[in-house]
Amino acid sequence: MDEQATDKRQVRRAFERAASSYDGAAVLQREICERMLSRLDFVRKVPRTVLDAGSGTGHGARRLAERYPGTFLATLDLAHGMLLEARRHAPWWKRWLKGAPAQICGDLEALPVKQGWAEMLWSNATLQWVNDLSRAFAEVRRVLAPGGLFMFSTFGPDTLKEVRAAFAGDGHTHTNRFTDMHDIGDLLVQGGFSNPVMDMEFITLTYDEPVAILRDLKAIGAHNVTAGRARGLTGKKAWSAALARLEAGRRDGRIPVTFEVISGHAWKPEARVGPSGRPVIEIKPERHR
Repeated sequence: MDEQATDKRQVRRAFERAASSYDGAAVLQREICERMLSRLDFVRKVPRTVLDAGSGTGHGARRLAERYPGTFLATLDLAHGMLLEARRHAPWWKRWLKGAPAQICGDLEALPVKQGWAEMLWSNATLQWVNDLSRAFAEVRRVLAPGGLFMFSTFGPDTLKEVRAAFAGDGHTHTNRFTDMHDIGDLLVQGGFSNPVMDMEFITLTYDEPVAILRDLKAIGAHNVTAGRARGLTGKKAWSAALARLEAGRRDGRIPVTFEVISGHAWKPEARVGPSGRPVIEIKPERHR
Protein backbone atom coordinates (compact mmCIF):
# COMPACT_ATOMS: atom_id res chain seq x y z
CA MET A 1 0.00 0.00 0.00
CA ASP A 2 1.22 3.51 -0.84
CA GLU A 3 1.27 5.19 2.56
CA GLN A 4 1.25 8.64 0.93
CA ALA A 5 -1.90 7.87 -1.07
CA THR A 6 -4.87 10.05 -0.27
CA ASP A 7 -7.89 8.34 1.24
CA LYS A 8 -10.66 9.99 -0.80
CA ARG A 9 -13.39 9.02 1.65
CA GLN A 10 -11.47 10.77 4.41
CA VAL A 11 -10.85 13.79 2.17
CA ARG A 12 -14.59 14.09 1.54
CA ARG A 13 -15.39 13.76 5.25
CA ALA A 14 -12.72 16.28 6.24
CA PHE A 15 -14.02 18.91 3.84
CA GLU A 16 -17.65 18.19 4.75
CA ARG A 17 -16.78 18.94 8.38
CA ALA A 18 -14.70 22.00 7.46
CA ALA A 19 -17.27 23.63 5.16
CA SER A 20 -18.57 26.09 7.77
CA SER A 21 -15.12 27.00 9.14
CA TYR A 22 -13.23 27.06 5.84
CA ASP A 23 -13.62 30.72 4.90
CA GLY A 24 -12.41 31.88 8.29
CA ALA A 25 -9.10 30.06 7.90
CA ALA A 26 -8.43 29.90 4.14
CA VAL A 27 -6.31 33.07 4.00
CA LEU A 28 -3.57 31.45 1.91
CA GLN A 29 -5.99 29.88 -0.57
CA ARG A 30 -7.63 33.27 -1.20
CA GLU A 31 -4.23 34.92 -1.69
CA ILE A 32 -3.20 32.26 -4.21
CA CYS A 33 -6.53 32.73 -5.99
CA GLU A 34 -5.89 36.47 -6.34
CA ARG A 35 -2.43 35.80 -7.78
CA MET A 36 -3.91 33.34 -10.25
CA LEU A 37 -6.50 35.93 -11.29
CA SER A 38 -3.75 38.46 -12.00
CA ARG A 39 -2.23 36.01 -14.50
CA LEU A 40 -5.43 36.17 -16.51
CA ASP A 41 -4.48 39.74 -17.46
CA PHE A 42 -2.21 38.16 -20.07
CA VAL A 43 -4.95 35.91 -21.51
CA ARG A 44 -6.86 37.73 -24.24
CA LYS A 45 -9.49 35.13 -24.97
CA VAL A 46 -12.68 35.38 -22.89
CA PRO A 47 -13.94 31.85 -22.18
CA ARG A 48 -17.62 31.16 -22.74
CA THR A 49 -17.59 28.21 -20.32
CA VAL A 50 -15.47 27.74 -17.19
CA LEU A 51 -15.23 24.77 -14.83
CA ASP A 52 -13.86 25.51 -11.36
CA ALA A 53 -12.59 22.09 -10.23
CA GLY A 54 -12.12 21.99 -6.48
CA SER A 55 -14.29 25.05 -5.95
CA GLY A 56 -14.67 24.80 -2.17
CA THR A 57 -16.97 27.46 -0.78
CA GLY A 58 -17.02 29.31 -4.10
CA HIS A 59 -14.62 32.23 -3.60
CA GLY A 60 -12.78 31.55 -6.86
CA ALA A 61 -15.99 31.10 -8.83
CA ARG A 62 -17.36 34.40 -7.50
CA ARG A 63 -14.18 36.21 -8.53
CA LEU A 64 -14.24 34.59 -11.97
CA ALA A 65 -17.88 35.63 -12.39
CA GLU A 66 -16.86 39.23 -11.67
CA ARG A 67 -14.12 39.02 -14.29
CA TYR A 68 -16.21 37.23 -16.92
CA PRO A 69 -19.82 38.39 -16.34
CA GLY A 70 -21.20 36.74 -19.48
CA THR A 71 -19.49 33.39 -18.97
CA PHE A 72 -21.31 30.22 -17.93
CA LEU A 73 -19.64 28.92 -14.77
CA ALA A 74 -19.80 25.42 -13.31
CA THR A 75 -18.25 24.47 -9.98
CA LEU A 76 -17.11 21.01 -8.91
CA ASP A 77 -16.09 19.76 -5.50
CA LEU A 78 -15.65 16.35 -3.89
CA ALA A 79 -17.51 17.48 -0.76
CA HIS A 80 -21.22 18.21 -1.07
CA GLY A 81 -21.05 20.34 2.08
CA MET A 82 -18.67 22.74 0.35
CA LEU A 83 -21.14 23.18 -2.51
CA LEU A 84 -23.95 23.85 -0.06
CA GLU A 85 -21.82 26.46 1.69
CA ALA A 86 -21.05 28.09 -1.67
CA ARG A 87 -24.78 28.21 -2.47
CA ARG A 88 -25.40 29.92 0.86
CA HIS A 89 -22.94 32.67 -0.14
CA ALA A 90 -24.66 33.32 -3.48
CA PRO A 91 -26.98 36.39 -3.50
CA TRP A 92 -30.63 35.41 -3.13
CA TRP A 93 -31.55 37.01 -6.45
CA LYS A 94 -28.94 34.92 -8.28
CA ARG A 95 -30.33 31.76 -6.69
CA TRP A 96 -33.88 32.81 -7.62
CA LEU A 97 -32.94 33.69 -11.22
CA LYS A 98 -30.66 30.65 -11.50
CA GLY A 99 -27.72 32.98 -12.10
CA ALA A 100 -25.45 31.24 -9.59
CA PRO A 101 -22.85 28.79 -10.96
CA ALA A 102 -24.01 25.27 -11.74
CA GLN A 103 -22.82 22.84 -9.07
CA ILE A 104 -21.39 19.34 -9.54
CA CYS A 105 -20.31 16.96 -6.80
CA GLY A 106 -17.47 14.91 -8.25
CA ASP A 107 -13.81 13.90 -8.40
CA LEU A 108 -11.09 15.57 -10.47
CA GLU A 109 -9.81 12.12 -11.42
CA ALA A 110 -13.19 11.20 -12.97
CA LEU A 111 -14.88 14.42 -14.06
CA PRO A 112 -18.64 14.01 -14.68
CA VAL A 113 -18.49 16.58 -17.49
CA LYS A 114 -18.86 15.94 -21.21
CA GLN A 115 -15.92 16.05 -23.57
CA GLY A 116 -14.86 19.47 -24.84
CA TRP A 117 -17.33 21.42 -22.68
CA ALA A 118 -14.99 23.87 -20.90
CA GLU A 119 -13.03 26.64 -22.55
CA MET A 120 -11.18 27.11 -19.27
CA LEU A 121 -10.61 24.71 -16.39
CA TRP A 122 -9.59 26.50 -13.21
CA SER A 123 -8.23 24.62 -10.21
CA ASN A 124 -6.93 26.46 -7.15
CA ALA A 125 -5.06 24.45 -4.47
CA THR A 126 -6.69 21.13 -5.36
CA LEU A 127 -4.21 18.92 -7.25
CA GLN A 128 -2.42 17.93 -4.02
CA TRP A 129 -5.45 15.78 -3.16
CA VAL A 130 -5.15 13.79 -6.39
CA ASN A 131 -3.60 10.30 -6.27
CA ASP A 132 -2.93 9.92 -10.00
CA LEU A 133 -1.96 13.20 -11.64
CA SER A 134 -1.67 11.60 -15.08
CA ARG A 135 -5.26 10.43 -14.83
CA ALA A 136 -6.44 13.83 -13.61
CA PHE A 137 -4.63 15.62 -16.44
CA ALA A 138 -6.18 13.21 -18.96
CA GLU A 139 -9.60 14.13 -17.57
CA VAL A 140 -8.82 17.84 -17.74
CA ARG A 141 -7.70 17.50 -21.36
CA ARG A 142 -10.84 15.52 -22.23
CA VAL A 143 -13.15 18.14 -20.72
CA LEU A 144 -11.36 21.10 -22.30
CA ALA A 145 -12.38 22.36 -25.73
CA PRO A 146 -9.61 22.59 -28.36
CA GLY A 147 -7.61 25.70 -27.54
CA GLY A 148 -8.91 25.61 -23.95
CA LEU A 149 -6.86 26.85 -21.01
CA PHE A 150 -5.97 24.80 -17.92
CA MET A 151 -5.04 27.14 -15.06
CA PHE A 152 -4.04 25.71 -11.70
CA SER A 153 -2.16 26.03 -8.44
CA THR A 154 -1.00 23.39 -6.01
CA PHE A 155 1.67 22.83 -3.36
CA GLY A 156 5.22 21.51 -3.76
CA PRO A 157 7.37 19.18 -1.61
CA ASP A 158 8.61 21.79 0.88
CA THR A 159 5.05 22.54 1.98
CA LEU A 160 4.54 22.01 5.73
CA LYS A 161 8.14 20.86 6.13
CA GLU A 162 8.11 22.15 9.72
CA VAL A 163 5.08 19.96 10.54
CA ARG A 164 6.71 16.88 8.97
CA ALA A 165 9.92 17.49 10.93
CA ALA A 166 8.00 17.97 14.18
CA PHE A 167 6.27 14.58 13.88
CA ALA A 168 9.16 12.69 12.22
CA GLY A 169 10.22 9.32 13.53
CA ASP A 170 6.90 7.86 14.69
CA GLY A 171 6.48 5.60 11.63
CA HIS A 172 3.41 7.39 10.26
CA THR A 173 2.74 10.00 7.58
CA HIS A 174 1.61 13.43 8.72
CA THR A 175 1.17 15.41 5.51
CA ASN A 176 -0.12 14.34 2.12
CA ARG A 177 1.99 13.93 -1.02
CA PHE A 178 3.25 17.07 -2.76
CA THR A 179 4.62 16.77 -6.29
CA ASP A 180 7.67 18.61 -7.60
CA MET A 181 7.03 21.42 -10.10
CA HIS A 182 9.24 19.83 -12.77
CA ASP A 183 7.40 16.52 -12.50
CA ILE A 184 4.06 18.33 -12.94
CA GLY A 185 5.40 20.05 -16.05
CA ASP A 186 6.63 16.73 -17.47
CA LEU A 187 3.23 15.12 -16.86
CA LEU A 188 1.46 17.97 -18.65
CA VAL A 189 3.66 17.52 -21.72
CA GLN A 190 3.22 13.74 -21.64
CA GLY A 191 -0.53 14.31 -21.32
CA GLY A 192 -0.69 16.23 -24.58
CA PHE A 193 -0.86 19.81 -23.29
CA SER A 194 1.00 22.55 -25.12
CA ASN A 195 3.06 25.52 -23.89
CA PRO A 196 3.01 24.70 -20.16
CA VAL A 197 4.29 27.54 -17.99
CA MET A 198 5.24 26.81 -14.38
CA ASP A 199 6.19 29.07 -11.47
CA MET A 200 7.08 28.41 -7.86
CA GLU A 201 7.30 30.67 -4.83
CA PHE A 202 7.54 30.21 -1.09
CA ILE A 203 4.92 31.74 1.17
CA THR A 204 5.46 31.64 4.93
CA LEU A 205 2.61 31.91 7.39
CA THR A 206 3.44 32.64 11.02
CA TYR A 207 1.60 31.66 14.17
CA ASP A 208 1.48 32.67 17.83
CA GLU A 209 1.48 29.09 19.12
CA PRO A 210 2.17 25.59 17.72
CA VAL A 211 -1.35 24.24 18.23
CA ALA A 212 -2.76 27.08 16.10
CA ILE A 213 -0.99 25.62 13.06
CA LEU A 214 -2.77 22.29 13.40
CA ARG A 215 -6.05 24.02 14.26
CA ASP A 216 -5.90 26.03 11.02
CA LEU A 217 -5.18 22.93 8.93
CA LYS A 218 -8.19 21.22 10.46
CA ALA A 219 -10.40 24.29 9.90
CA ILE A 220 -9.78 24.14 6.13
CA GLY A 221 -10.07 20.33 5.98
CA ALA A 222 -6.34 19.95 5.23
CA HIS A 223 -5.33 17.72 8.10
CA ASN A 224 -3.73 14.34 7.48
CA VAL A 225 -5.81 11.97 5.31
CA THR A 226 -3.06 9.74 3.92
CA ALA A 227 -3.24 5.95 4.03
CA GLY A 228 -0.18 5.88 6.29
CA ARG A 229 -1.63 8.14 8.98
CA ALA A 230 -1.86 6.96 12.57
CA ARG A 231 -5.29 5.40 13.15
CA GLY A 232 -5.52 6.24 16.83
CA LEU A 233 -4.94 9.39 18.83
CA THR A 234 -1.37 10.62 19.12
CA GLY A 235 -0.04 9.84 22.59
CA LYS A 236 0.37 12.70 25.04
CA LYS A 237 4.14 12.34 25.13
CA ALA A 238 4.51 12.27 21.33
CA TRP A 239 2.09 15.17 20.95
CA SER A 240 3.98 17.30 23.48
CA ALA A 241 7.30 16.49 21.78
CA ALA A 242 5.93 17.51 18.36
CA LEU A 243 4.59 20.80 19.71
CA ALA A 244 7.95 21.43 21.40
CA ARG A 245 9.76 20.93 18.06
CA LEU A 246 7.42 23.40 16.40
CA GLU A 247 8.01 25.82 19.27
CA ALA A 248 11.77 25.49 18.81
CA GLY A 249 11.38 26.96 15.34
CA ARG A 250 10.04 30.25 16.70
CA ARG A 251 11.63 33.29 15.05
CA ASP A 252 11.08 36.92 16.06
CA GLY A 253 8.27 35.85 18.34
CA ARG A 254 6.34 33.84 15.73
CA ILE A 255 6.38 30.23 14.50
CA PRO A 256 6.88 29.97 10.70
CA VAL A 257 5.21 27.40 8.44
CA THR A 258 6.36 27.07 4.84
CA PHE A 259 4.14 26.60 1.79
CA GLU A 260 5.76 25.92 -1.58
CA VAL A 261 3.19 27.31 -3.99
CA ILE A 262 3.25 26.03 -7.57
CA SER A 263 1.26 27.92 -10.19
CA GLY A 264 0.93 27.00 -13.83
CA HIS A 265 -1.10 26.97 -16.98
CA ALA A 266 -1.17 24.98 -20.20
CA TRP A 267 -3.34 24.75 -23.30
CA LYS A 268 -5.20 21.97 -25.03
CA PRO A 269 -3.90 22.17 -28.61
CA GLU A 270 -6.21 23.36 -31.35
CA ALA A 271 -7.37 20.62 -33.72
CA ARG A 272 -5.22 20.43 -36.85
CA VAL A 273 -7.12 20.92 -40.10
CA GLY A 274 -6.16 20.35 -43.72
CA PRO A 275 -6.74 22.63 -46.72
CA SER A 276 -10.31 21.33 -46.99
CA GLY A 277 -11.04 22.33 -43.40
CA ARG A 278 -11.34 18.74 -42.22
CA PRO A 279 -9.47 17.53 -39.11
CA VAL A 280 -6.04 16.01 -39.71
CA ILE A 281 -5.50 12.71 -37.92
CA GLU A 282 -1.86 11.73 -37.59
CA ILE A 283 -1.22 8.02 -38.13
CA LYS A 284 2.13 6.67 -37.03
CA PRO A 285 3.18 3.30 -38.51
CA GLU A 286 3.84 0.57 -35.98
CA ARG A 287 7.45 -0.50 -35.80
CA HIS A 288 8.10 -4.25 -35.88
CA ARG A 289 11.17 -5.69 -34.30
